Amino acid sequence: MSSSSPAPDAVAAHLDRFLARMRDESMEYGPDAASFLSVAAATLDGGKRLRARFCHAGWRAVARFHDRDATESDALWDICTALEIFQSAALVHDDLIDNSDTRRGRPAAHRALEASHRAAGWSGDAEAFGRASAILLGDLLVAWSDDLLESALEGQPQALTVRSEYARMRRDVTTGQFLDIAEESAWSVNDGGLHAERALRVASLKSARYSIEQPLVLGGAFGGADADQMAALRRFGHPVGMAFQLRDDVLGVFGDASVTGKPAGDDLREGKRTVLIALTRQTLDASARNLLDEMLGDTELTPQQVSFLQATITDSGALEQVEAMIADYAREADRALSGARLDNAAVGELRELARAATVRSS
Repeated sequence: MSSSSPAPDAVAAHLDRFLARMRDESMEYGPDAASFLSVAAATLDGGKRLRARFCHAGWRAVARFHDRDATESDALWDICTALEIFQSAALVHDDLIDNSDTRRGRPAAHRALEASHRAAGWSGDAEAFGRASAILLGDLLVAWSDDLLESALEGQPQALTVRSEYARMRRDVTTGQFLDIAEESAWSVNDGGLHAERALRVASLKSARYSIEQPLVLGGAFGGADADQMAALRRFGHPVGMAFQLRDDVLGVFGDASVTGKPAGDDLREGKRTVLIALTRQTLDASARNLLDEMLGDTELTPQQVSFLQATITDSGALEQVEAMIADYAREADRALSGARLDNAAVGELRELARAATVRSS
């Protein structure tokens, strides 16, 4: 990610302020709730601050096109921070759904809550406690995100537009998450020729829109974008988001665990029906395809079996095809910026962010 963006430092400061307020307001809840809130706060530590960076860049592209001296407000940074809190909510639920043990090299939230149950010497099933608590933890983070967004929008002229885009983002990612888990079961009754199309729909809803496109549009809307500027941001943001998710799919199979913070081949053990898998299946004969289907989703895959599946995907040409798709999406996004009525310096930043989002190892 670009090191020139002020977003990470600004988000860190606004997160600290918001979390301090949440701790103060929740003191009456007692020590157990305080521990719960501490786990929630821990989920907000680290990460690329991708959504905040794109939201800030979207604001800058519009606001400084109209006013070269436009400066960032606390309200803008609170919107960026709200996006990062929502991202943490999505990750908490995602890790729970996928039975992932780690996140950013640390225990996933449900595992951290499970460990706190054991450490306290409580009775009952610690694992069940961790899972149930993580559902509530994700819900709390969504509420925090909404709280911060609403306080940021108070009295702002663009509040209605920003609020509408934020609501759309929440609907899209929730539906996309459902379609993702549905595809892990539905693939077996659908025409194999449709698997890639269905996987691309999931990628669009679950990731591309809420990771890149909608943060950009939210920033642009807050900056006072007109219809043409909003359209330009969408034309740029969606293909970048698609390339970003396809890169995630590649890393989910081939990523270095020491860099990604997730076990190598994690998507294979989780049974993710990604574009990478769909394209692989199209080239295999029936026997090889059945073996792939049998192994995919086996949580006990050994490193040797992961290596076998990685080789199968590579030899099928699917990895090369996905890399070509990533490059095509990146070019489509770059073309969308040509002639757009956006601040020139911000356009350069958008191009830099697009490269960082699609050419990465974590």
